Amino acid sequence: MPGTTRTTTGHFTFADWQERVIAPGEDANPRLAHASVRNTFTGGIEAAGTTCEYAIVYVTAKTGSFSGMELLTGRLDGREGSFAVEERGWFGEDGTVHCTFEVVPGSGSGELTGLTGKGGFTARHGETAVEYRFAYELEQGAGRTELRGSA
Repeated sequence: MPGTTRTTTGHFTFADWQERVIAPGEDANPRLAHASVRNTFTGGIEAAGTTCEYAIVYVTAKTGSFSGMELLTGRLDGREGSFAVEERGWFGEDGTVHCTFEVVPGSGSGELTGLTGKGGFTARHGETAVEYRFAYELEQGAGRTELRGSA
């Protein structure tokens, strides 16, 4: 049974960003790159040292698009567990990154079992903390242990 949709917000910071060009070369366009990223989330999502992997296509030296997967382990509005999100986005000439993400179906664990939801962020060049928004639902009773008396 679906739960009530809740919206939570907060910020994340890049803890580490390791990027490498895959093909055809550093000065060629378009070019394909791979980035391994660690983020730290605060606010409604509390998760330190997330694991995130991106595939990036640079159309020009400063523009392109990306897709990726991120695994978050920690708390969502006080509920403990893990979940994965699939991310898609693009970045423009001014360095602004636009991203939407969605919970990978069935990836919620612990008190986040049954989690579904979508969110997004806009990161402006030079910002150290990026604001996110996340609307989600948890199946009623999912992730919580209910005590039952014996008959």
